[in-house]
Amino acid sequence: MGFLSRISDLLLCRWTCRHCCQKCYESSCCQSSEDEVEILGPFPAQTPPWLMASRSSDKDGDSVHTASEVPLTPRTSSPDGRRSSSDTSKSTYSLTRRISSLESRRPSSPLVDIKPIEFGVLSSKKEPIQPSVLRRTYTPDDYFRKFEPHLYSLDSNSDDVDSLTDEEILTKYQLGMLHFSTQYDLLHNHLTVRVIEARDLPPPISHDGSRQDMAHSNPYVKICLLPDQKNSKQTGVKRKTQKPVFEERYTFEIPFLEAQRRTLLLTVVDFDKFSRHCVIGKVSVPLCEVDLVKGGHWWKALIPSSQNEVELGELLLSLNYLPSAGRLNVDVIRAKQLLQTDVSQGSDPFVKIQLVHGLKLVKTKKTSFLRGTIDPFYNESFSFKVPQEELENASLVFTVFGHNMKSSNDFIGRIVIGQYSSGPSESNHWRRMLNTHRTAVEQWHSLRSRAECDRVSPASLEVT
Repeated sequence: MGFLSRISDLLLCRWTCRHCCQKCYESSCCQSSEDEVEILGPFPAQTPPWLMASRSSDKDGDSVHTASEVPLTPRTSSPDGRRSSSDTSKSTYSLTRRISSLESRRPSSPLVDIKPIEFGVLSSKKEPIQPSVLRRTYTPDDYFRKFEPHLYSLDSNSDDVDSLTDEEILTKYQLGMLHFSTQYDLLHNHLTVRVIEARDLPPPISHDGSRQDMAHSNPYVKICLLPDQKNSKQTGVKRKTQKPVFEERYTFEIPFLEAQRRTLLLTVVDFDKFSRHCVIGKVSVPLCEVDLVKGGHWWKALIPSSQNEVELGELLLSLNYLPSAGRLNVDVIRAKQLLQTDVSQGSDPFVKIQLVHGLKLVKTKKTSFLRGTIDPFYNESFSFKVPQEELENASLVFTVFGHNMKSSNDFIGRIVIGQYSSGPSESNHWRRMLNTHRTAVEQWHSLRSRAECDRVSPASLEVT
């Protein structure tokens, strides 16, 4: 062998045989054995097509087999079951030479440039996609919104009251009991509530000491389907009794499925003409817990109510301003559920309308009074001359009275609309009228007490 051949064999043997570095220069450890080749790894189960083509071409051409074309035969191991390092290096070197020979005869194939596939969002800038952790930032509003105010209220209609029996409630509060019944008519789609009687009502309570009869109450019952308290019904007043018998029926036009979502609220109130009406107690019955179609009668013990005073009623008004004529038109349409001022006849209500410019009373007008009702329909119109430059300083005071032939009229309730409005609802109505001239604007208003109006509205102090 030449010098260059030995150097190449030395370098090749350095990578394939690590135990015979000193013998590599003489090439004594790398003599190829043409009839013994050791298979060192798993090969494909099927022979590649290019190798089959190479073999077929060799057979057809009757080419002379070289040392690299000798069929592979596995080498038997030594009697002790081990192979020497010299044998291993020889087999490896022979396999390397054979593979090199086959690669030189492999037909050329086009190069395919396969780029790695990247998954992500299609954008000009590649950013790593990391899973984000959802965190909710709690603001002070969210923190306080988690509280349930009814759990901390002093209203007796809480879970501890619901867990008590009627006998325990009667013993604890001693407010008496109420007898009533319910029945739903599927044919006409209305709910009938019958208020029958009450018993063992407590003696009356006077908050200001003006009550004359402290031995007897004048009870009546208000009926509503929560959460709608506006469309309530009211029985007549039973004079001077702690065991009133009502025997009155009231009908609510309501679909059956909607009725099952409501709660029947019965409030027993003590009427007092010379003082404010006081709530004796209440009974609430979720209608989903009763058989409405079958109906039934109940005796329920009264529990205290957080509402010590009854509502004064509501008033429906319409306002319209004509800038060209300088006229302010007022329509008193109707009122409902007014405070009863007469024990036997209910009320004889009428409405007084007073125009106040700044702090000066300018004009007073009033409706006719309707006898024996707490739900009057007026439909009366009034007109006041108000120049456009004075409109911003004008106020309208609406006061509902109960007509009394023998003495002074009974005050029921009041509201103020205009410059010195008595509340946000009244201010909103006035603002809507100013923004829509020549258009009638209607709105319901809840009546307020005289003291409340005098406290917040200077215009209320200028009228009687």
